[in-house]
Amino acid sequence: MTEEYSAQWHDEPTDYAQIGKLPRFVAASADDNKAASVASSLNITAAAADPELLDLPWHIALEEWPAQYLAALPRGISRHIVRFAHLGGSVIAIKETSEHVARHEYHMLRKLARFDVPCVEPVAVITGRTTPDGRPLNPVLVTRHLKFSMPYRALFSQMLRKDTLTRLIDAQALLLVRLHLIGFYWGDVSLSNTLFRRDAGAFAAYLVDAETGELYPDLSTGQREYDLEIARVNIAGELMDLLDGGLIEEKVDPVATSELIMDSYRRLWAELTEKESFELGERWRVGARIRRLNELGFDVEEYAIKTTQNGSTIQLQPKVVDAGHHQRRLLRLTGLDAQENQARRLLNDMDSFRADNNPDMDEEYSAHLWVSQIFEPIVRSIPRDLSGKLEHAEVVHEVLEHRWYMSEKQERHIPLAEAVQSYIDSILRHRRDEAAIMLNPDTELLKILEVENEESRYGADESDDEYPDSDD
Repeated sequence: MTEEYSAQWHDEPTDYAQIGKLPRFVAASADDNKAASVASSLNITAAAADPELLDLPWHIALEEWPAQYLAALPRGISRHIVRFAHLGGSVIAIKETSEHVARHEYHMLRKLARFDVPCVEPVAVITGRTTPDGRPLNPVLVTRHLKFSMPYRALFSQMLRKDTLTRLIDAQALLLVRLHLIGFYWGDVSLSNTLFRRDAGAFAAYLVDAETGELYPDLSTGQREYDLEIARVNIAGELMDLLDGGLIEEKVDPVATSELIMDSYRRLWAELTEKESFELGERWRVGARIRRLNELGFDVEEYAIKTTQNGSTIQLQPKVVDAGHHQRRLLRLTGLDAQENQARRLLNDMDSFRADNNPDMDEEYSAHLWVSQIFEPIVRSIPRDLSGKLEHAEVVHEVLEHRWYMSEKQERHIPLAEAVQSYIDSILRHRRDEAAIMLNPDTELLKILEVENEESRYGADESDDEYPDSDD
């Protein structure tokens, strides 16, 4: 980068005690910006300086960036110009927007990360962009692309099945519950504003657009219900769009399917927050409630137990403080970082391994043996040309499931090596490469996504761009 386009780095300024939106400042006029643009340099706000950012052509409008900088990765629908670019060994998403919106979204994503909420990682806000002739360019928000994740429109092969839609909506409901538990009001809930990763046969949802979000000490019932209604309406519209494009089964009712998020959300919310009354002789129900919460991926730090006036019943209200019970246990025992459902499945196999081999063995030592005798041999057996198909935890989960089905069908014990080879030949070789889709995308898929993205963006130009339908 030339001296004319030198950068000024600023430390990330987020005030983590601040609640809600960042204050809005009065912007300088366009004439003021143009007059000052020639002498200005890039202003980069980031948590850590990343010099490789300076190698990107910030003096060019984002929609005109040369192909050599871009990663061919499917995008969701967005009102903004969004591009994916290579940055060192990773991929970043770059969105052109206003400075206030970019800083607010960066601020919100940093806060959500501190709460351990599944969301994309903010990298930087870049302002002071100008063309070589001094014309000002829009600021950008830079986030890191979530590896192995895809927008919901890229999850179909030929047609999205109804049960797959249901799993996507369940994942969306769980994400919304987690956000509401920490007091985050999203304000634009939709499948388009979410990325999905495979998680042991299910899906894990990640927030990708936080520009309309606000953080409060807690949310009222009205705020939660309004967020839920936004989700229902947006999802119905997205499903109608897919149905019109022939991308989901004709028997799918978009309105009825979208309403599933209402049921899924309320079921989860009740399990996590409602009080429960039972007789004194039914104390076992305390443990049962905890197990159900753990199965949902939540931990319980303490309980509020109150006896009634006659002393015959107990009211239980667990205090749910975090999610990721199985993730943390797997990480503590093995150092493996996996999705919640993946962690649960791997822990089940790990516990069976311990029970079958030496039930009296120390849990941590048994976990070490399981990694060296089960997990690592499976990973090493995957041919290099297939290693980008799925992340390691998902591959191991699928191998273990495949081995179980083989054993049941053949009514015999299947050696691990035989199960791995069968899985590679019959399943893995035929899977789409989810890690390398950015490098070898399906041409027809990208064409569909590109056309839909452009149609949505230009169709939205007539409306207010303050609150977009999605930012992928």
